[in-house]
Amino acid sequence: MSEICKNWSTWLKKTRFSYMNETQREQTLNWLLSVRDSVLNLANLKEGQKIADFGCGSGLLGFGVLERFEDKVELIFSDKFQDCLDECKKILNKTKIKNNVKFLKTDILNIKLENDFLDRLMTRSVLVHVKEKQKAFEEFYRVLKPNGIYAAFEPIISENTRYYELLKPEEISDYQEFKNAEKEFMENPNDPLVNFCAESLNKNLNKSGFRTVNINIQTADSKYSPTKETILNWFIAPPAPDQKSMKERFLEYFEEKKVDNFILEVQNALNNKEIKISAKTAFIKAIK
Repeated sequence: MSEICKNWSTWLKKTRFSYMNETQREQTLNWLLSVRDSVLNLANLKEGQKIADFGCGSGLLGFGVLERFEDKVELIFSDKFQDCLDECKKILNKTKIKNNVKFLKTDILNIKLENDFLDRLMTRSVLVHVKEKQKAFEEFYRVLKPNGIYAAFEPIISENTRYYELLKPEEISDYQEFKNAEKEFMENPNDPLVNFCAESLNKNLNKSGFRTVNINIQTADSKYSPTKETILNWFIAPPAPDQKSMKERFLEYFEEKKVDNFILEVQNALNNKEIKISAKTAFIKAIK
């Protein structure tokens, strides 16, 4: 493992995935590294290019670029949150690797770069936080050079397994009410987490002007036996700092006492029971 990846993975283990056990952390880290390599390969990176990791977060993609090219490319870590950029700086400063790195604080709906500036633009799990996806793609198109490539990974959360699919009506009081509520907020066109699918992404990218668009959908099925603690975390842990937890989403429909009882019934129904979860993801490559 390279010096950069070692620092990056240490940050993830101590911060982002600190609640997981060692086996879970290693599995998640290996999956993230696989996602990273797939996106970098889609981007067809070359020496001398100007490359940006937008919505960089902890810098997964950007540090992957540095592992491969060091200072032989111009790399931009970009995020709208300063703390994310600070974390990337901190990780980078702990290494001695040669680099040609800049940090850019900007919103992807109004990118602070001139037209035709980048050779490659990459994102990972960024669109799930952007309501206006069409505008984001138009900005990506604007800042890319002709023949520039946009490469990305996105979870298609709207098509993931729903809670009501794991449960039997007789196990849950007011099962139909909770099923209807979940269907409604998981199909909310104003919620960036779920207001897109592969078809809509393809339509948005083509409308933005990209001449070649390829979206590869992958489905990952997993089986495991959740504990009551794990199930509680499903409900109370928000998917992102600016997103509501599942419990908060249900509270928009029901009183807290009713929601708490629902969570308890889900815990009782699924505790130590083997369940199958299906999750869809998209790998995207678009050429200007």
